[in-house]
Amino acid sequence: MAAPLTSAPFTPARRSAYALIATDLDGTLLRGDDTFSDRSLLALTRVTDAGARHLVVTGRPAPRVRPLLEHLRGRGLAVCGQGAQLYDAGTDRLLWSVTLDRELAETALGKIEAEVGQVYAAVDQDGVDGLTLIEPGYRMPHPTLPALRVGRRDDLWCAPISKVLLRHPDLSDDELAATARSVVGSLATVTMSGPGTVELQPCGITKATGLALAAEHLGVGPADTVAFGDMPNDVPMFDWAGYGVAMANAHPELKAVADEVTTSNEDDGVAVVLERLFL
Repeated sequence: MAAPLTSAPFTPARRSAYALIATDLDGTLLRGDDTFSDRSLLALTRVTDAGARHLVVTGRPAPRVRPLLEHLRGRGLAVCGQGAQLYDAGTDRLLWSVTLDRELAETALGKIEAEVGQVYAAVDQDGVDGLTLIEPGYRMPHPTLPALRVGRRDDLWCAPISKVLLRHPDLSDDELAATARSVVGSLATVTMSGPGTVELQPCGITKATGLALAAEHLGVGPADTVAFGDMPNDVPMFDWAGYGVAMANAHPELKAVADEVTTSNEDDGVAVVLERLFL
């Protein structure tokens, strides 16, 4: 657990053009060991105490975000599941969710495997207590995240899902994502959200759709929003927000559309920018 945020006296934030801070988690606000630095927590506390809003916008499903929000003192909204879920931490419920049709998901998997051979799949179930199920051969990119291994692929479809996660034994993430986009069409939206993480989610759903919905609830517009991210799944969020900040460790595709590149997630890149903009 992070140390109490008492290392420096509070300094009121100066006036800033941004009322909403939208941050990805993995590779952005989180360090590689799934923890938040004291500097990042302090910067977020100061700017939110001064009136700005912090919104987590992540590919993680709501059940995997809940414990992290406790460290962030989050009691408001969070965009989860690549935009498929709008989670209210204060009431521990989903205000909005979109599921991926399981028959369409199976069809999409079949089309991908017809092109590249066998892939290994996992699913995030819908709901605030949904499980992550992994089929034989699938390896979790984040070993700290809980997952339940099932005996065969058919077992993945036992309950409504928010997305499918894919891995290929030989292809790179970029190669797998490109092939998936070329054959899946309107069956699903294909995203790449981290090393070893190519995903299928409901067609038309992105981080931008979830962020826009959350911002509407908060009464904030795109021009009032600064967004932070590290992977191609953050591109739609950068397109929507008034200002996009990529981490030094970000994928080249995201850096190409960013307004600014900060230091890495290991070097407090989010805090570096917030301190400049607000403090």
